[in-house]
Amino acid sequence: MLDEFDESHETARRLLNVEGFGDFASAQQLAAGYKRKASGTPESAVERIEQFTLALTQLRDAFAAGGEAFLDTESDWARQLAATDPDSGAGNDHQSAQ
Repeated sequence: MLDEFDESHETARRLLNVEGFGDFASAQQLAAGYKRKASGTPESAVERIEQFTLALTQLRDAFAAGGEAFLDTESDWARQLAATDPDSGAGNDHQSAQ
């Protein structure tokens, strides 16, 4: 998904090349408006894609860190469950229901 955001970022940067509006003042204003929508404000296409990329990267890193913590917790649970196995001689002193 990050690769797709990188491709979109490159495409959005090309939006800065606004041409063909003519030489009238109104045409230049229109071109400037499109250029602002492409880049230069927090709401522009380039900046939004950068914001999404940053958020996705942070989520990926958080899940990776959380995954390591999950695996550690899972190992702890496995040890605790093994300790309560009635056939292992460890854990509680209850008889098996057999």
